[in-house]
Amino acid sequence: MVGAAIAVDNMEGKFNPTDFLKILSAHPITSVCAPPTVYRLVVKEDLTQWHFPTLRSAVSAGEPLNPEVIELFRRATNLEIRDGYGQTETVLLIANTPGLLVRPGSMGKPAPEFEMTVIDSAGQPLPRGQEGDIAIRVRPTRPPGLFQGYVNDEEGTARRFVGDYYITGDRAVIDQDGYYWFVGRSDDVIISSGYRIGPFEVESLLVERPEVLEAAVVSSPDPVRGEIVKAFVVLRPGIAPSPELAHTLQEHVKTQTAPYKYPRAIEFVTDLPKTVSGKIRRIELRQKEWAKDS
Repeated sequence: MVGAAIAVDNMEGKFNPTDFLKILSAHPITSVCAPPTVYRLVVKEDLTQWHFPTLRSAVSAGEPLNPEVIELFRRATNLEIRDGYGQTETVLLIANTPGLLVRPGSMGKPAPEFEMTVIDSAGQPLPRGQEGDIAIRVRPTRPPGLFQGYVNDEEGTARRFVGDYYITGDRAVIDQDGYYWFVGRSDDVIISSGYRIGPFEVESLLVERPEVLEAAVVSSPDPVRGEIVKAFVVLRPGIAPSPELAHTLQEHVKTQTAPYKYPRAIEFVTDLPKTVSGKIRRIELRQKEWAKDS
């Protein structure tokens, strides 16, 4: 058997990690592909109580997966979750392909048919280690798998092309070995007191804490700094929100990364807005924050 597709009855409402684990354990499923939200919830369960005798491949898609989640899943199942990156406008662009050493938190390396790099605002490739826009070379030869343009939106289409490159709208850093590390959507990057802060790093640090189930980080208006980092945090069942816990989370981020990146505001919520595919809608949270200031 090379794979199995399972139809499950009576699976309605919100995602339930216990039901998900029951399906993986009871059926001959060999491969699973899920958005990061699923894996974040699953690793908070006691995975030592479950066995997946036929499972041999786990893939994540939709948005970056936090390194801590990848490590917890590996410890419990001996499987590496292989992350990938693509768009509606493209096909799979970057991936941790079979045989490639997974660096938890990295999107992997470009697919063979694409010549990719990160560029500056002038369309020039940046040195390894510098943050820039994820870009695909489209001149002199346009690669397969790239959209032709947005319907009835020539201006929007034109904004996607800078010099010889198509820009995805996401920002990343390429390390010295050619692995791509996601920073955030261009619109999601927070600029506080002149510092550029990617939400993904802060979110990853927050979900490391045992009290935290999910986290989303956005900009919030501030009269002094222009913007501050604000975190919306969903706690695990049985954990009560408190000012003391908020301080603990802030101190954790401060000690694990540059202190200016810590969330100066934390709001505990019962749920995060998501798309139908499970991606967190940071834009909705950000718009609500900035609407308060208008």
